[in-house]
Amino acid sequence: MTVAVTVSRMATKRAYKLQEFVAHASGVNCTKFGRRTSRILITGGEDQKVNVWAVGKPSAILSLSGLTSPVESVSFDSSEVMIGAGAASGTIKIWDIEEAKVVRTFTGHRSNCASLDFHPFGEFFASGSSDTNMKIWDMRKKRCIHTYQGHTRRIDALRFTPDGRWIVSGGADSSVKIWDLTAGKLLHDFRLHDGPVNCLDFHPHEFLLATGSADKTIKFWDLETFELIGSSEPEV
Repeated sequence: MTVAVTVSRMATKRAYKLQEFVAHASGVNCTKFGRRTSRILITGGEDQKVNVWAVGKPSAILSLSGLTSPVESVSFDSSEVMIGAGAASGTIKIWDIEEAKVVRTFTGHRSNCASLDFHPFGEFFASGSSDTNMKIWDMRKKRCIHTYQGHTRRIDALRFTPDGRWIVSGGADSSVKIWDLTAGKLLHDFRLHDGPVNCLDFHPHEFLLATGSADKTIKFWDLETFELIGSSEPEV
């Protein structure tokens, strides 16, 4: 079975297909654009592969192997010179893109590594798992330097804030948690979603957070006041 990925371009109020390509030999589990150039894309699949794509080209420019279970999460580092991927086994591997080889392997999660994000400045990254733990890893020291506990179910989404001071996580327990990296503790806990939190992202210019949930809503949070400032209504 082959699985396709579709890239769309938004017009004013319409979207049209820009490109479609067969990405993996089986299901595509995760994908992410490089934020620095927005011209490259990574995908992770059930076939245990991590593939790298240039927008507009029909074939992968790189195919990375080394994981021995399905790929659950992928991310570029801020310079787009390394790729991280988390597997269903809990193992995380880091590849050097230019050399196309594994440069780090991290173990410590007891089950699926469902989410992954690199720090915007430092040589750190974070991972969230079905074991309910979020871990911060130091690339130079080659180990976990902190484990955050507080979620009661799988952590499906996490992101460092653009200034790198905090990290936000969302989970199947319907909560959105903000963690202070310097203090190493929970800063705030949002509990207004009625279903698992599947995705989250920050406004590019303002201190705002958007979270998406299985409750069919997107909620918008002011990170200066920690208040809910808007919510989409679920479709009937």
